[in-house]
Amino acid sequence: MSKNLVIVESPAKSKTIEKYLGSDYKVLSSKGHIRDLATSGKYGFGVDIEDGFKPNYEPIKGKKKDIAELKKEVKNAEKVYLATDPDREGEAISWHLSKALKLEDKDIYRITFNEITKSAVKAAIKDARKIDMNLVDAQQSRRILDRMVGYRISPVLWEKVKRGLSAGRVQSVALRIICDREAEINAFIPEEYWTIDGVFKVKGEKKLLTAKYMGDENGNADIHSEAEKDAVLAGLKTGEAKIAEVKKSERIRKAPLPFTTSTLQQEAAKTLNFSTQKTMRIAQQLYEGVDVEGQGTIGIITYLRTDSTRVAAEADLAAREYIKNNYGVDYYSPMDNKKENAKKIQDAHEAIRPTDIELLPVKVKESLSRDQFRLYQLIWKRFVASRMQPARYETTTAKIDVAGHRFSASASRLVFDGFMSVYAEADDEKEENNSMVGGLSTESTITLENVESRQHFTQPPAHYTEATLVRTLEELGIGRPSTYAPTITTIINRRYVAKENKNLYVTELGEAVNSIMMKAFPVIVDVNFTANMESLLDGVADGSIQWKTVVSNFYPDLDEAVKNAEKELEEVKIEDEATDIPCDVCGRMMVIKYGPHGKFLACPGFPECRNTKPYLEKIGVACPKCGKDIVIRKTKKGRRYYGCEGFPECDFMSWQKPSDKKCPECGGYMVEKGNKLVCADEKCGYVI
Repeated sequence: MSKNLVIVESPAKSKTIEKYLGSDYKVLSSKGHIRDLATSGKYGFGVDIEDGFKPNYEPIKGKKKDIAELKKEVKNAEKVYLATDPDREGEAISWHLSKALKLEDKDIYRITFNEITKSAVKAAIKDARKIDMNLVDAQQSRRILDRMVGYRISPVLWEKVKRGLSAGRVQSVALRIICDREAEINAFIPEEYWTIDGVFKVKGEKKLLTAKYMGDENGNADIHSEAEKDAVLAGLKTGEAKIAEVKKSERIRKAPLPFTTSTLQQEAAKTLNFSTQKTMRIAQQLYEGVDVEGQGTIGIITYLRTDSTRVAAEADLAAREYIKNNYGVDYYSPMDNKKENAKKIQDAHEAIRPTDIELLPVKVKESLSRDQFRLYQLIWKRFVASRMQPARYETTTAKIDVAGHRFSASASRLVFDGFMSVYAEADDEKEENNSMVGGLSTESTITLENVESRQHFTQPPAHYTEATLVRTLEELGIGRPSTYAPTITTIINRRYVAKENKNLYVTELGEAVNSIMMKAFPVIVDVNFTANMESLLDGVADGSIQWKTVVSNFYPDLDEAVKNAEKELEEVKIEDEATDIPCDVCGRMMVIKYGPHGKFLACPGFPECRNTKPYLEKIGVACPKCGKDIVIRKTKKGRRYYGCEGFPECDFMSWQKPSDKKCPECGGYMVEKGNKLVCADEKCGYVI
């Protein structure tokens, strides 16, 4: 019989940790959360409003058997170590375990480790402590707030829109952010501009030199029309070219910081095309333990939910020694690359890094799946790079004057690769490789041989991707490392948002839900309010704010908003609308229903008649190609667009809503952009 019982969250961890601790310890798993707020009672969301917001917890469905088995083991143990994850969520699980297993009369110890290695686990045993109730209360208040929002607002959405919908304290804000961006894009009106390149002949050189137009003698660089462009070109014909200035300088590119949860999700999305959910799932596997040939099951990265870039002194020293020995003293950086950020972070655990710097990706490649290897390699390279010297570039810039107009040509040469010998980011800038610039001086003879001009149009803001949405949520202080992936997964699974070619698009359903939230619950979807709430929860975690104060101040306003919404909100009629279209099978008049991909026609005689067909909603505008009606269509994932009812014979389509008004300038069709009409032909660009 083992004297000591260790309880972890994940079954994958238990085998690894038991191997490290030996026969005096038995390691079991709670298999995640074991208790949650009840779904019964007076208010239906497990919180007694009238009794000081007292939470009522009950075992999660299917967990009673697990609890009973753990209770049996607890009876035979002298000491119980609660070794759940080293964050607020993990602290709360430990507290719930202590309550569900009735450990009050036992010697119980809370232990945490940032990595699952023998030294870290043994050190944690020696450094055992009591459960941190501040962290528990921070998680508890977050859970209560989320439950209040979800259980009070979701029924309103069921009543006014469609059953099965949901609202969330973070997810609804994320949806609003995406909707706001979509509105920006839809209202965006392109503006014309021109770029000019001068092609120069340098005496003594065979190759021609291309330089960018920078502006006239008054500093005017913007060219907004063909007429302005022509005026510049006319001026250039009259003057001689001369080199006004040649400047050499050094540019330094700093080494990247080691990964946090957010930056790992962003970089994995860009370089590996991983979703946030996939990144977290694979990182969890690497953290909990993988079978490495010759070493058994070991955890090869540190804890994956963190917003800190701090690195333990031992790991930091090991990395710098590795760099000295394998890359040379010149590549070793004795200085820490600090994160300049005023935002409050949870510094309880480190950045994401390999547990052993000597465990090179190539050494473990055969022991990992393809995706595990790719993610581990990314983490390993990033961490090594973070301890290396910056990259250094030699840059040369030549300024060329022609008749009061200035051109500029630059060249950049890498003189020391530093960290770039190990790691390069997905969006690394390309070097300017105009090698001829390096040999220029103010004495060089130069002539303007040709001028190349190009017309351009300004582009709207980019649609959010998972990576850019995570970055935005982090910058705004919304959510925490543990919430980014589940938040994005939820709004996609609810079909509020469609993901196509990495981009996130709002669906018709998402627009309807966001519209209701904006109208009835503006505070809940207010970015600043949500960010401030995260700060208050941080205050609970450090003991400066009482959790009941946060909850009690929040609930009355929510309660009032829900009651008003129930009375005043109009129902969004998106299902079971009658039509005058007869069913092809039984002759009944078909109805409009709402499915996962939007509206469709269905026979009301279901289940006797199961006939369905696409619903083509006309917008009252004729197709500019063939004259048939334009209808609202949707992509397979729910993104709305406008197409001809004659498809596939007619292939007309537009992402913006076409208008029945013709462009006064060119006679083409116009589209709606916010409250304006814009010619669909960018080259025309007429605006009403």
